[in-house]
Amino acid sequence: MTGWIVLIVVALLLLFVIGLYNRLVALRNRYRNAYAQIDVQLKRRYDLIPNLVETAKGYLKHERETLEAVVQARNKALAASQSAAARPGDPATMQSLAGAEGALMGALNRLMVVFERYPDIKANQTMALLMEELTSTENKVAFARQAYNDAVMTYNTARETFPNVIVAQLFAFGPAQLFEVESPTERQAPKVSFT
Repeated sequence: MTGWIVLIVVALLLLFVIGLYNRLVALRNRYRNAYAQIDVQLKRRYDLIPNLVETAKGYLKHERETLEAVVQARNKALAASQSAAARPGDPATMQSLAGAEGALMGALNRLMVVFERYPDIKANQTMALLMEELTSTENKVAFARQAYNDAVMTYNTARETFPNVIVAQLFAFGPAQLFEVESPTERQAPKVSFT
């Protein structure tokens, strides 16, 4: 009889550990999926930027330095995004992505300041549509970041609470990194004004 009781207790304990493990896997997959949504919007933005630069080239012949800075920042952000997509939540890749995104936002903000000095470019219909798309995409990126950060917070909280922490350590569930932009100026979407 004692053998059966021990067997039942061990079976219940095993089922409990399996349940905790499965919950951690589900939460990890949720934040990875949330990052995939960010990745979709970032790729959309990265695709818009070359069109924006090409349209602006005709108007901004004297601003080549600014245009080149935007293209370089876009390429670095794209590379960082691809690295983060391979390992969403990894602290090093997420920090690299946040830094590259901050640099891209800074370059785009400088480009917007240049646009303000050229009334002809603001009147261009193609440029207006591209700028509207970029602004819309920035909003979608912000919403996707929030969903990702919420999923990461839920995952990290679950893996750090007792008794989940034991299962998390046993099966090497590491912490996930939030996607935060570092400086307050980088937290702002590019300002677009056609007045």
